[in-house]
Amino acid sequence: MFRSVLAVGDFRWLWSGEALSQAGDQLARVALAVLVFQRTASPALTALSYALTFVPTLVGGALLGWVADQVARRTVMVTCDLIRAALVALMAVPGMPLPVLYLLLIAVTLLGGPFRAAQQALLPDILDGDLYVAGLAIRGMTIQAAQLAGFAGGGLLVAALTPYWALFADAATFVASALLVRFGVRHPAAVTPPVTTAPLAAAPPPSLPPPRSPTPPPTPVLPASPSPLPPARPGWRSGGGSVLAGFRVVLRDRAVRALAVLSWLAGFYVVPEGLAAPYAAAIGTGTVGVGLLMAADPAGSVVGAFVLAKWIPERLRPRLIGLLAVLAGLPLLVCAVQPGLLVSLAALGISGALAQAYQTQDTASLARAVPSAGRAQVMGIVVSGLVTVQGMGVLVAGVLADVIGTPLTIGLAGLGGIAVGVPAALSWHRATRRSAPGLPESSR
Repeated sequence: MFRSVLAVGDFRWLWSGEALSQAGDQLARVALAVLVFQRTASPALTALSYALTFVPTLVGGALLGWVADQVARRTVMVTCDLIRAALVALMAVPGMPLPVLYLLLIAVTLLGGPFRAAQQALLPDILDGDLYVAGLAIRGMTIQAAQLAGFAGGGLLVAALTPYWALFADAATFVASALLVRFGVRHPAAVTPPVTTAPLAAAPPPSLPPPRSPTPPPTPVLPASPSPLPPARPGWRSGGGSVLAGFRVVLRDRAVRALAVLSWLAGFYVVPEGLAAPYAAAIGTGTVGVGLLMAADPAGSVVGAFVLAKWIPERLRPRLIGLLAVLAGLPLLVCAVQPGLLVSLAALGISGALAQAYQTQDTASLARAVPSAGRAQVMGIVVSGLVTVQGMGVLVAGVLADVIGTPLTIGLAGLGGIAVGVPAALSWHRATRRSAPGLPESSR
């Protein structure tokens, strides 16, 4: 299956560019975390620098994601990459004041919203059926491997040189990504804006059941679509005026809302990365330890994505989303007792494996529920929410760590993920039972 996905040329170019960019981003995150902590010795300010790599994406994705439904998606991705390369190059100027550095970081993160919306909307057009889930798994493994290389290598590079060289390297990866996407992606959906005048539900893709009537009859499970999600509601349109309608699609439907909440649990599970520098100081390790702690989650994520795609049957994957999402919080509880570097790395790795497995299937189920013409808007809202809650989670955790200490804060983050995840998982279970009455009795 993996070989078939990699045989698709457009996917290979998107995949290669994203891997380069992700490695550079993680390198830059290590550099910023070390730079700010060295200057201020404050967990809160260190967390703020990490949070700013997430939070502004809410505006960029939710309010600008519609651009990817109006403008050629390849053009959106290339333009965002080139602008971000220029902004990161400015951040790499030695001696840049922290307030200016934060403003540039906000602008870079803002442009990540429409980029991700265009990319997530394009992938289901490039990959069909189970190839799409396998493609998401490959992306997940590659992104996490790139993060692993960027975090681990970032610790060594920052220790040997300066944080500014890491930022220059990040700028170069944005340029490389833009070139790969511009000259490699040839799929028609990447270069031709979709028609936006017709309601989305008027022509659903073959894998989705027809739109619901006011009194819907029982809907059989279609073999071509393992996702139990219902279709997007009739009347929803893409375009600049669709932002509120997009939020209604996400919030009003039980299944979509449950998947969105489960995806947004990442706001709890990202806390160890954002607090890696002060946590490393708390357990008595140095700059290299910061990079290793930030790399532990991506390392586990590679394993989680591989296991999901290779060994979990396709029909079972949607049913495991809630369970895996809740279990991902358990290993973080270990960090509250300051177990040392090796045990901490193991705990973060296990949490990352569970989180990546459920996030991969979560994304696939969401994307299959929305027709291509408006997929960028819905995915932009959900993905932007995912990125934003990660930033907010790290920011709140940084403030809390100043009061109660970093190890206990990480433990509380795991507990919070479990507390929020349990009702969302139950809601997802009820929604799948209601929308897929043809499932075997054992799956209900």
